[in-house]
Amino acid sequence: MNRTTRLALACLLALGAAPAFAQAAGATPALPDWERLTPEQREMLIAPVRERWNARPADRPRMLKHAQRWKSMTPEQRARARHGVDRFQTMSPEQRAEARRIFEHMRGMPPEERRALREKLKRMTPEERRAWLRSQVGVTR
Repeated sequence: MNRTTRLALACLLALGAAPAFAQAAGATPALPDWERLTPEQREMLIAPVRERWNARPADRPRMLKHAQRWKSMTPEQRARARHGVDRFQTMSPEQRAEARRIFEHMRGMPPEERRALREKLKRMTPEERRAWLRSQVGVTR
């Protein structure tokens, strides 16, 4: 769960929504579908996006592109994307820097070469992968 989602959930709970949504004491609240949220709850969830949109005009094309891409993804692709974000958020700053280097390295490759490299990396042992990353991308661990 990202920071914005956690904040929105906390706000919902602070507004007194907890009794309406909680399944049992100590359980994760079961929140309703979007259509069953109150207008206030919907506004609270949308507000952070509106604030980012208004505060960063230069980022608007990227934000819109991301929204369009998300809409075109299958549920499985969305689940993998969420998993990747969760994994990235739990990394140390050094691990994040290394992940960015790997991403930038692979993003600069033609799609077919990138696909072949992914397959090659899957066949490698963890130690072989680390050695390759050290030699090719400058990853230190």
